[in-house]
Parts: sequence; C-alpha cells; structure tokens
Amino acid sequence: MSVKKKKQKSSRVSKELSVLEWAGIRNRATFALFFALTLVLAAGLSVVATTHENRFAFNELQVLRDQANGLEVEWGQLLIEQSTFGVEGRIEQKAFGQLHMEVPDIAKIIMVSHEQR
Repeated sequence: MSVKKKKQKSSRVSKELSVLEWAGIRNRATFALFFALTLVLAAGLSVVATTHENRFAFNELQVLRDQANGLEVEWGQLLIEQSTFGVEGRIEQKAFGQLHMEVPDIAKIIMVSHEQR
C-alpha cells in the first residue's frame, strides 16, 4: 500500500472516531446506554401513537353507539305505530262479535253541522 492510501484511510478512521468521540461514545458501555435510550424513546413514541389511535377509535365507538340508540328509539316508535294500526281492526272485530254492532247504511247516516250561533 502506498503512503497516500494509508494516510487517506487513517484520516477516515480519525474522522469516524472524532464523530464517535464528539457523541461521547468511546466504549461499548456508553454505546449500549445510548442504544437503550434510543429503544426507550422509540417505545415511548409508540405508546403515544397507540394511545392517540385508541382515543380516536373510542370516539368513533361513542358516535356509533349514539346512532344505535337513535335507531332503537326509532324502531320502538315504529313498533308502537304498527300496533296502533292493528288496533282498529281489533276494535272493529270486537264491535261486530261481542256488541253486535254494524256499519249503518249510507241512507241512515245523518250529518250534524257544528256551527255556533
């Protein structure tokens, strides 16, 4: 190897070492500490991201529950309405069967006016 190549190689190593020295990483224990701190930071950031996603999912769940409650109320109202429509036929059956009532002929119906004098 020529002297020039050796100097270039040694200058690269010295630059790399100077960066490691600047960062304070001179031995394995310090490097392991920085690596562990990096892992802790990454874990903390992932916890924050997961918590954020969970809050959004919970808010969406609450909106969907509100919609479900509204639909249940509407379903109950529709059931009441349906049972109300069924009552007329039942009343008519009871009137014919038990009370022997009949619908009068049109000629026998008398209209009464509702005017006040």
